[in-house]
Amino acid sequence: MGNMVRALVAFIPADRCQNYVVGDLQEMPRDKMVDLSGNQMRRFPGHVCSFRELVKLYLSDNHLTNLPPELGQLQKLQILALDFNNFKTLPQVVCTLQHLCILYLGNNKLCDLPWELSQLQNLQTLWLEANCLTQLPEVVCELRLLRTLHVGSNALCVLPGQLQRLQELRTIWLSSNLLTDFPPVLLHMPFLEVIDVDRNRIRYFPSLAHLSSLKLVIYDHNPCRNAPKVAKGVRRVGRWAEETPEPDPRKARRYALTMDDIPEPPAAAPAPSPPPANS
Repeated sequence: MGNMVRALVAFIPADRCQNYVVGDLQEMPRDKMVDLSGNQMRRFPGHVCSFRELVKLYLSDNHLTNLPPELGQLQKLQILALDFNNFKTLPQVVCTLQHLCILYLGNNKLCDLPWELSQLQNLQTLWLEANCLTQLPEVVCELRLLRTLHVGSNALCVLPGQLQRLQELRTIWLSSNLLTDFPPVLLHMPFLEVIDVDRNRIRYFPSLAHLSSLKLVIYDHNPCRNAPKVAKGVRRVGRWAEETPEPDPRKARRYALTMDDIPEPPAAAPAPSPPPANS
């Protein structure tokens, strides 16, 4: 029944649809959250912009292509969900919401992000999966408090070296892209805890044993010839994950101290005892 109603709403003129969708939403909700997800909206209901204390706004699974400038009045927003819409460019007004901590932009038609996104210096979680990205927008590397980055299901071939500036980053999801090599920049990010490169085209994995904070690496569905070596206790998901022995713990400690792959000199063998003197 719900699907039938949504289908009918899609054919109602924009103004009438807007009134139907928001219903009796005329006052600021007590929980400071508005969820208008899955309502087939083509226009954002403007009067929501009068809810100045709003903290969470969910607009997922609609037909939105733009947002009104008045959205900038919601300066206390911390969570904004715009996923599963029809955005080809990110509305500039989103970049003015400087208290945003979580921004969902997945399943749109984005090819890039505006540089103004760098104003969101409180952003900690950014979801960009299933867009049209052929490279990671440089502005992402300016979001210094970012902890979770999801850019799966795009068309990324490489990652920029500037990504290592994100020293708060703990989780990066890169599944279903076009990576043919394990991104070298990730080898210089020892603070990462989760790396997902599932469903790419990576043929060889370097050692990840020196990534001292790593807890989980997902590398399944790659045409790889080896499993990535990891430090003891790190979980691997992929081919040979169980069969490949863990690296020698001495090497893991050495990698944690230096990025140079210089072999440790072997311990000197004890000198042989002199033969007993002839009596």
